[in-house]
Amino acid sequence: MPLPRKSSGYAPRNALNADRLKADIAARSEKRGDRAEVRDWLLNHFFRHLVANFEPAQNIATLEAARQALFPESLPKWVIARFRATEMTSGAVPLVWVNPETPQILALEGRLLEFLDSRQGTALAGKLNRVNCPQALAIWEKEHAEMATRIGRGWRQSQPEALRKWLATANGMFVEFLSDSAALRAEMAFESYMMRHCLGQFADRQALTGGYGESYAKAIERKALRLISFRDTGGQPHITISLEVLAEGKLRVEQVKGKQNRPPVERYVDDLLACLNQINTNEETPEDCIRIGVVRTPDGWRRIESVRDAAMQTRLVVRYPQLFHRLASPTPMVEWLIAARQPELFAEHAPQSAAIRYALRPRKP
Repeated sequence: MPLPRKSSGYAPRNALNADRLKADIAARSEKRGDRAEVRDWLLNHFFRHLVANFEPAQNIATLEAARQALFPESLPKWVIARFRATEMTSGAVPLVWVNPETPQILALEGRLLEFLDSRQGTALAGKLNRVNCPQALAIWEKEHAEMATRIGRGWRQSQPEALRKWLATANGMFVEFLSDSAALRAEMAFESYMMRHCLGQFADRQALTGGYGESYAKAIERKALRLISFRDTGGQPHITISLEVLAEGKLRVEQVKGKQNRPPVERYVDDLLACLNQINTNEETPEDCIRIGVVRTPDGWRRIESVRDAAMQTRLVVRYPQLFHRLASPTPMVEWLIAARQPELFAEHAPQSAAIRYALRPRKP
């Protein structure tokens, strides 16, 4: 594929916590055992994308805002020098703070790893640094749109011998793909055909090799990844779950996809919760689950609407502020936290606390 023209790049923006963002990328890459070329690309282009383009990001316009964002760490000298009193220096490059724990970063990194891994054996192998992050994401989007078109032209039958029954629920059965089955790749192709996603999309559709499917198949075959599918009583898939196998024996929920890479539909959320609560997962919640209001808590996987404990609400909203509007009865502590960090979230849902409503009242000029 020819390289796209350089019509997009990195915006002029600085990140208050750039060092933390880069350190986290390096740590995750080392833990995965990425190839040197992939690690170097992530530390260069992905890091620059997080600093320059990533959203959501908190704008830092005052010295006090910088102090609150970095608390309890002390402010670096360069940050103090950047401000005059409490106002940003006129004409300065925008300064932001990017939440390093937001699941959107891991989801974006996973998408880029798909792109990078699929370049092995292509003309772009060894030349990855010629492609910046916005270009890589544009190629990924284009290729996935083309794959969706190709999926519609073919048909594959399910291969039951490639599956083992894993968990029965009210609406169907969760099945796991067998890593040592000769029909593994054929069943992955069936899953992709029915679900309209890339997991079983192979460059060679006859030999079932190459492309995005190759990297997933190899990860399953070497037991670095587990794949679970939710099938209804007619054997049709509705949810695909990929699980990264961690060194300590736990599993990290990598992706939870409904059809066409959309979130699972509401009808099957309780089935999904039953499945996730049978898996020995770590504490991370992927962006796919955040979108449907499902979170990993110390008590297991739950709908955030069911969380009533004050400490747990605070912990979840600190990490996933976008879920604030789903809380049925947010505590005053949670509302004060949102008022201090992201008061715009009250635009559609007014605070229940009278004190916070008073603090956020419009001020006369």
